[in-house]
Amino acid sequence: MTEIVGKSVTRLDAAGKVTGQALYPGDINLPEQAYMKILFAGRPHAIIKAIDTRKAEALPGVIAVFTAKDVPNNEYGLIMPDQPVLCGPGSNKPYAERVRWVGDQVALVVAESETIAAQARDLIQVEYEDLPVVTDMLAAMEPDAPLLHPDKGSNVILRYRIRKGDVEAAFKTADVIVEGVYDTPMQEHAYLQPEAGLAYLDEEGRVTVIVGGQWTHEDQEQIAHALNLPLEQVRVIYPAIGGAFGGREDMSVQIVLGLAVWRLAQRGIHRPVKIVWSREESMLAHHKRHPYHIKTRWGATRDGKLVAAEVALYADAGGYAYTSTKVQGNATLMCTGPYEIPNVKVDSASIYTNNMVTGAFRGFGGPQGLFAAEQQMNKLAEKLGLDPVELRRRNLVKEGSILSVGTPLPPGVSMGKVVEKCFERMEELQKAGQNRPTPKAIKRGWGFACGFKNVGFSFGAPEHCMATIELHGNGRIEKAILYHAGAEVGQGSHTAFVQFAAETLGLPMEKVQLVASDTATSGNSGSVSASRMTFMAGNAIKGACEQALEKWKNEERPAIATYQYRPPRTTPLDPETGKSDPNFAYGYVAEAVEAEVDTETGLVRLLNVICADDVGKAVNPQQVQGQIEGAVVQAAGYAVLENMIQREGRLLTDKLSTYLIPTVLDIPENVESLILEYADPIGPYGARGMGEMPYLPLAAAVTAAVRAATGVWFDEFPLTPERVLRGLGKL
Repeated sequence: MTEIVGKSVTRLDAAGKVTGQALYPGDINLPEQAYMKILFAGRPHAIIKAIDTRKAEALPGVIAVFTAKDVPNNEYGLIMPDQPVLCGPGSNKPYAERVRWVGDQVALVVAESETIAAQARDLIQVEYEDLPVVTDMLAAMEPDAPLLHPDKGSNVILRYRIRKGDVEAAFKTADVIVEGVYDTPMQEHAYLQPEAGLAYLDEEGRVTVIVGGQWTHEDQEQIAHALNLPLEQVRVIYPAIGGAFGGREDMSVQIVLGLAVWRLAQRGIHRPVKIVWSREESMLAHHKRHPYHIKTRWGATRDGKLVAAEVALYADAGGYAYTSTKVQGNATLMCTGPYEIPNVKVDSASIYTNNMVTGAFRGFGGPQGLFAAEQQMNKLAEKLGLDPVELRRRNLVKEGSILSVGTPLPPGVSMGKVVEKCFERMEELQKAGQNRPTPKAIKRGWGFACGFKNVGFSFGAPEHCMATIELHGNGRIEKAILYHAGAEVGQGSHTAFVQFAAETLGLPMEKVQLVASDTATSGNSGSVSASRMTFMAGNAIKGACEQALEKWKNEERPAIATYQYRPPRTTPLDPETGKSDPNFAYGYVAEAVEAEVDTETGLVRLLNVICADDVGKAVNPQQVQGQIEGAVVQAAGYAVLENMIQREGRLLTDKLSTYLIPTVLDIPENVESLILEYADPIGPYGARGMGEMPYLPLAAAVTAAVRAATGVWFDEFPLTPERVLRGLGKL
């Protein structure tokens, strides 16, 4: 053992990012490249009757204009192919002439410069027939609601249900019942670099797309399908990526870039094509976090034992499914929290509307479901006269606990441990701050919440990860080359990959060369999402290294091994009962928040955040701390600041001057990362995934802290000054 796993080694990309030498998609240029602009629909629901591109095509400097008729298979979608690549008449997809949200793509302009492309885009004339706009997701479920997808027969994408025990009988035994109605907001990913990319035909004639994404091979499959090309004729490369958070999991510019260079080549024009979205285009045209409407009823005995939970969850998907069904699965499981509840009834639905489309976002349904669960727990504790942590102690999941879906948690449950560690530190800070002077208008309080979430793909989704290692040298290994497709989106994954390889091979890190994020060199790694990449890649890399070492011992030179890691199988929800084996591994987290409320202005400030996170094994402790702090800041924006406003399907907060994300003046004053290491039984060197966990319970901890400070429960957020003052009865 070289003990590289567990050390805070310097990130591989640190120097490049600090010095500006790292190239993001928007930084890359090629000789003779052309520039692309996209015409977005700009309206939420309409039929395109005709598109006239003649004026645009006649503008000097315009190379080509493409519309729906130019797309061989005019469809895509990560979960289901319900979205046209380009909306308009003339394609092979039924109802592709419809636009269903303002960010639908209608036409592409390729020109000699970005300025000319923009001018030409504005010359395209589109004849629309406006349709009724559907913005209320509950109304969208009614039988007489206008259908966004007439071929589907309903605006409900999917329903899930869980039935465990006898809920109604159990409520009759409850001494205390708490009901709640909760609304969680939409959220913008707001990553550092807006969508950008560059496409060209490589030396082998492959349609090659350099882009920021989260799953190279899925991007490859989506491009190949839309262009009706063999998979091997498409290549996807990821350079440096300026953040993702789930926002890059679905398509943005990938397919249209591939389409442009492929169609140009058919015309004898062999030129690269580049596009860089503005911030406004980014906010308009990629998906957001699902807003949820949650109705719930929980019952407990006088001694604080949960007996029943009934929950109804409704998610606004916007115009297309994106990853709504997967987000819904997580929310359906998480809405009863990390607790043993013998009787559970859950009904959930994802619904088409003409609002902004929604999809993957850090936590993936967990923050929404857990907000309702933790609000319920804190309200129950108050009604029972119990300390909120004590109520949790009496009901937390433990080793062997049966989930709401009727199956036990996999081994390695540490929920109780993270709760105790967080609570201990909260008590210390509470005592330390008892005598702080406080102005009359300022009220302070502490709140507590906790949660758990899957590591890896859930509910029967195919799950695997591949890695290849080459060992070079004679008597001893002089160099190892690691091939892995996993994306580096700022979380430090590539550094962790090399740490895993060096540890397993017994080599210093400088002898491990990483070739990453290129479909031409690596097998499928799956997505950088669901807190899975460290877990899955670590197991795949470890397996490949072990096999290569065996070959080296047998004097193979070079010793080359490819390993595909497959975790334990998961199963989908039974349509009637919800019974399933949903996940093969989990992460566990608890958070305490001290909040300060200015009762005159309504301003909420977070003073202290304690995050106890079981990571199994901190592969790189410094990176883990960075992930915790980053997640807390992002969750703080979600809870307190970020207020996305839509009107009749149109986004009003389409700039970072109107949609406010946390700055250095808004982030919590102090974030304490309690990094706990209770090894996961099947994690690589014990590691669990952790990228999402610190995000999950923060909003509920914040609202509990505000309740402690003001005596008011807020069941809807963000806690903007206006909302707080209304809650305090001052507006």
